[in-house]
Amino acid sequence: MNQTTAAPANVIRQVIIASSVGTMIEWYDFYIFGMLAKTISTQFFPEGNATAALLSTLAIFAAGFIVRPFGALVFGRLGDMIGRKYTFLLTLILMGGSTFLIGLVPSYKSIGMAAPLLVLLLRLIQGLALGGEYGGAATYVAEYSPANKRGYYTSWIQTTATLGLFVALGVIMLVKLNMTDEQFNAPWGGWRYPFWVSIFLVIVSIYIRMKMDESPIFTKLKKEGKTSSNPLKESFRNKANFKMVLLALFGAVMGQGVVWYTGQFYAQSFLETKCAIEFEQSRTIMLWAIAFATPFFLFFGWLSDRIGRKWIMLTGMLLGVLLYRPIFSTFLKDTNVKEWEANNPTMVKQDRKATVHENSYIIQVAAHYETASGEKYTRVTTDTLSQADGPIQSGSVSNKPATYTNKHVSKGTYMWFIFLVWIMIVLVTMVYGPIAAFLVEMFPTKIRYTSMSLPYHIGNGVFGGLVPFIGLLLTTSIPGDPLVGLWYPIGIAALCFIIGSIYLRNKIDQDVTD
Repeated sequence: MNQTTAAPANVIRQVIIASSVGTMIEWYDFYIFGMLAKTISTQFFPEGNATAALLSTLAIFAAGFIVRPFGALVFGRLGDMIGRKYTFLLTLILMGGSTFLIGLVPSYKSIGMAAPLLVLLLRLIQGLALGGEYGGAATYVAEYSPANKRGYYTSWIQTTATLGLFVALGVIMLVKLNMTDEQFNAPWGGWRYPFWVSIFLVIVSIYIRMKMDESPIFTKLKKEGKTSSNPLKESFRNKANFKMVLLALFGAVMGQGVVWYTGQFYAQSFLETKCAIEFEQSRTIMLWAIAFATPFFLFFGWLSDRIGRKWIMLTGMLLGVLLYRPIFSTFLKDTNVKEWEANNPTMVKQDRKATVHENSYIIQVAAHYETASGEKYTRVTTDTLSQADGPIQSGSVSNKPATYTNKHVSKGTYMWFIFLVWIMIVLVTMVYGPIAAFLVEMFPTKIRYTSMSLPYHIGNGVFGGLVPFIGLLLTTSIPGDPLVGLWYPIGIAALCFIIGSIYLRNKIDQDVTD
């Protein structure tokens, strides 16, 4: 569709709303699992090794990403053969249903190994559904858009991934703040509510999407009998088209994927696990940063209509390569309790807990401190005594190695952290805002859904989605360097920058009717 045949503004507005709301809900469904990984690990895996349970949970989380390219192939083929509208209606139903069912799976204590296996199965269905959703929504909006506004209009779809994360964080925070930790983390506790809420959101989105018409460009193609009978073959056996698929992946999308997940998921995980910032502060830091950065998706989509997509995306990758280690180093430095202790903190209270494990007493002392600057933290020491040693009062943990948890940073540091995370999410908007228009413009209409979906979901689902898992795996394997996990996204983004700089073209206002 070119500028002279563009749909009326009110129609495009309805198309954007219908596509964006549904896609945002699918991202919400997909990401609440990652947001609740720490709690889920205690519910669906045996007790005894918290790190192994968390790694297993993140592996299941990553499995949803790994199958996204297969979803792109299955639903991309359907979308290019029967249409965009009904294909991403199906993906929405699959995503919403599997998310709701995850909230109904009994815990490991109730059904044993069946619990993680069921969660894995449902997570795989989520991944397949998301693999078909994005390409349909982006293609649908792009085929309604005039060429000189395609970057701006499709950038509304790009906001949905971050808005879905924002809504997921918000719903989890709302539930968490209205109950105790024990109620939230119970086997049938509040952590399940965000999964159950999904079903209502999906019903609303299905209603909105059912009222929309098929893409006019695809409708015209179908009437003329020019749709592809075998989109997979035409996409990947055609040498010229397959070359474009590879270029899209290695010159743009894999770098975009690692920037996206580092700036949002890995940042949150790092603040919570490595910096040990308390739940409320770590989540609200992300919420404020996302809220302030989200408009930049639209800005960079608009800008790409004027100066092209290429250098906006590649600049975002390069800035990530240069800034990640300094930013994450600042997080560590500003949450270092040794520096806080120089301010002579006051102990507010001390809790002592003793539990029996086999033939031993496990004694845990948690001392809560507060500094004059407003920092708060908990110093936890643990000792194990044999029951043969006598009463547990004889145990002393004063000289045992301590861990520091529930850190509450001062107001100034809190605002500083919001700014640093905001910078990383602005980089996300640079690489992600223009990419839907960029991908749509690379491929012909009859195989567009299939051709653009595969590189997008390999780049995001595999290269990007593995950032949290590989980051944790590296830091667990090489504990001496808390920043070692950053080398993976930095390396991928740098490689993509080099390939993209050499081989990508900076297209503007390209027609997509062919």
